[in-house]
Amino acid sequence: MTGLAAALGRRFTQEMLAGGGMPMPDFSRPLGEPALVPADSVSWRVFKNPVALFTGGIAAVLLELAEPGVRSGVWDHSSFRTAPLARMKRTGMAAMVTVYGARSVAQSMIAGVRRRHGQVTGATPGGALYQANDPELLDWVQATASFGFLEGYCLYVQPLAGPERDQFYAEGGAAAALYRASAAPRSRADQSALFAAMTPRLERSDIIFEFLDIMRQAPLLPVWLRPLQGLFIRAGTEILPGELRAKLGLDEKYGLAPWERSLMRRIGAFSDRLRITASPPVQACVRLGLPADYLYR
Repeated sequence: MTGLAAALGRRFTQEMLAGGGMPMPDFSRPLGEPALVPADSVSWRVFKNPVALFTGGIAAVLLELAEPGVRSGVWDHSSFRTAPLARMKRTGMAAMVTVYGARSVAQSMIAGVRRRHGQVTGATPGGALYQANDPELLDWVQATASFGFLEGYCLYVQPLAGPERDQFYAEGGAAAALYRASAAPRSRADQSALFAAMTPRLERSDIIFEFLDIMRQAPLLPVWLRPLQGLFIRAGTEILPGELRAKLGLDEKYGLAPWERSLMRRIGAFSDRLRITASPPVQACVRLGLPADYLYR
């Protein structure tokens, strides 16, 4: 059973990250070069878990699409509608490089993202101008990603204490600075303050429901996990605070039943112990001369 789980895990990693149009970097090179955050960080523990990444990514996109400027930038200038699987894979790979990639590789990737985002400008249906590299929008995107991944881990994998949560936000500072998200949250208090300030701007949109429909229909998970795809998507929706779900029109049918929450926690806990040799977390440990099971002890 352990061998089967490892084989399935390798397949999961390949299908979830490879083939999105972004080359798969070698996370085991250059030897000895550190990442933006250290191996003993909370971030390295959180981002190694595929359940936290999948559900947290869904939550983050929902929060982004609730903000008019970010929504128009994403929907009008990305391939979410036409090629959702490739878009999700690129996003997942970018997260892996940011956390586990050698610092020089992460810096180069983020610089490329900023160059591409420099061409993303326009106006919302309400007439408000936006540009993807607007620091205020960048702060919101960074905040939603941090919130989604952290809460996905705490809800479905393992609860983290308050100081560890604060540390997670602080660890995102190096990447946020490279993205020029100068006011991205560095603590739970910062996160709460930003959510309070942004909530009046968030709004229900048909695009949110179109996004969820696309996610349900796209082959996001490997074939052997596809029957659970709807469950994973609703688990991502459930990460959002209740008052925000209500504001966005995400009623109880978009959430989880008690037995489904329990099932997600079992899946999350199992996946946290599944060490996949070819995965970015394990290869990053190899690069730093750490044992392959460093993050799985």
